[in-house]
Amino acid sequence: MQRARVGAVEFAEMARSVAGAARRAGLAAPVFRSPPRRAGCLRTFRRRGRVVSVRFRDRLVSDVLADMVEGVLVANDVPDTKREALRRRLLHEGSPPVADERRAVA
Repeated sequence: MQRARVGAVEFAEMARSVAGAARRAGLAAPVFRSPPRRAGCLRTFRRRGRVVSVRFRDRLVSDVLADMVEGVLVANDVPDTKREALRRRLLHEGSPPVADERRAVA
């Protein structure tokens, strides 16, 4: 489990990664934004327009990523029979690089 907290730059990187993974899986990539308009919510989905709002402040990378992936599945009305396999694929492909790897590449 990744313990790092998410900032605005990391959120944008994760959104690009998850959207790219969704497109490679044949799904429509939703729009990701933050924070949700509804107070107290960690995530909200708006099916019309495919908008996924996720709160990232003071949250773990793994939790934010899970909410983003769930948003992709909801926005695309993925049937239950395909949901778990797609969830695993999107979590794997949408995971941000480890901080040390990011520094080594830059």
